[in-house]
Amino acid sequence: MFDRLKLGLNHFLPKKWLTELAGWGASRRAGWLTKAVIDIFVWFYKVNMAEARKSDTASYRTFNDFFVRPLKDDARPIDADASLVALPADGAISQLGHIDDNRIFQAKGHHYTLEALLAGNEQMAAQFRDGEFVTIYLAPRDYHRVHMPCNGILREMIYVPGDLYSVNPLTARNIPNLFARNERVICYFDTDLGPMVQILVGATIVGSIETVWAGTITPPREGVIKRWHYPAADADGAVVLLKGQEMGRFKLGSTVINLFAPGRVKLAESLEAESVTRLGQPLALALPQPGETLAAAE
Repeated sequence: MFDRLKLGLNHFLPKKWLTELAGWGASRRAGWLTKAVIDIFVWFYKVNMAEARKSDTASYRTFNDFFVRPLKDDARPIDADASLVALPADGAISQLGHIDDNRIFQAKGHHYTLEALLAGNEQMAAQFRDGEFVTIYLAPRDYHRVHMPCNGILREMIYVPGDLYSVNPLTARNIPNLFARNERVICYFDTDLGPMVQILVGATIVGSIETVWAGTITPPREGVIKRWHYPAADADGAVVLLKGQEMGRFKLGSTVINLFAPGRVKLAESLEAESVTRLGQPLALALPQPGETLAAAE
């Protein structure tokens, strides 16, 4: 009964209005009130402040500053071995596995297509048919910066407007095409593993999605698809990120999806649905290709 109520609220609540309001409130400097809200949040969600670079909640001017808090330098070690692909975020595995032609598994009884997830970009989708995917859910208590799983050169970024459904396990089991319906930022990289996509998915109360190279992508929410193209590594304006480097962040909430081309990675056998993830731990093993050498991360 309670689950049905929560699902009903997802359909009928004014999600965009609530999200804009939450984003506005989280960016306000309110002194003692900001600290009180942070303290309640830390207590309720059992946030581990010992690993934060600033453990004193009074040191955060806004709730957003706290939510995207950086961790201590040694909190998430990154293995430099180029044969290992790293987990890009703290959270929990929603699903992972093989892409069945163009179908990605969402939850029991639910799949969505590459084309739908990638906003109808058939040329991009074709590169990931029969590849591998991983979907990671970031709970409120988690560290909300997203990092690179491998070395990458950004070639395209696409902002896709959409719904703002919650993206927790309950909605994943019950709302068809959830991740292909929600607002998202698609980042396409050239890597030593071939093409790789990392997608930041918005949700209810996610006030902002940001990337390190472009800053705030949303808001504003203008209801149109936007595309940015970037040059190769040896050109002016290139965006080159190494494994473990930060690439984006959420101000409140959400989900990260990675897509890998076929025959390029073998997902870690230790990972399954609901596995806890920690940034930098192994996600997959890079599969060597004929005539190619994997360059170690620097």
